[in-house]
This record gives sequence, structure tokens and C-alpha cells, in this order.
Amino acid sequence: MESRVIFADDELKKAFGDLKSEDERLYKEIKEALGKIKQNAFFGRNVKKKLIPKELIQKYEIDNLWIYNLRKDWRLLYTITNNEVEVLAIVLEWMNHKDYEKLFKFG
Repeated sequence: MESRVIFADDELKKAFGDLKSEDERLYKEIKEALGKIKQNAFFGRNVKKKLIPKELIQKYEIDNLWIYNLRKDWRLLYTITNNEVEVLAIVLEWMNHKDYEKLFKFG
């Protein structure tokens, strides 16, 4: 199912743009991931509702979470919603694996 991909806020969108000069490899990986998510919003791995970190639920008021694995030590987090006209995939964050494990309380 094709979707429109947007960022959760302008700060995150700016951070993505800044990546182009700060970490070109990560920028390219995220850009490629966004293209795949645009083609199919359900491309990532769905997180069971009971496992969605409370911090993300409170911060973004979400009820679903999807994870797209970037290179071995980075993750892209997004949620899916619709506005009755189109499906939106909203990029919430990207993080290294250490922060990902901390957020999900692994280890």
C-alpha cells in the first residue's frame, strides 16, 4: 500500500537534511528506507502494542510502531496513520542500536 512519508516534526526533518553532510552513508540509507516505506508503509517490522515504549506513546500519541533496520547498528522508527484520503508513514526517530536497546529495555 503506497503512502506519503512525513517527519514527526520540523526539527527531525532538519536533522535528516543535516545528515547529508554529517553522515552521508546514514543519510543515504534512511533515504532508501523512506523510498521503500513510501511504496509500502508496512515494509518494516511491526512492534506488538504492549511492547511499544511508553515514552514514544506519550511523546507522539501513537498506537502503532514500525521498525526498519538500517545498517547493523541503526534503526528507523515510524508509525502509520491515515486521514481517510491517504496513508501516512510518520518518521519518529532514528537511533543507534545502543539507544534502541535502552528505549526497548533490552539487556
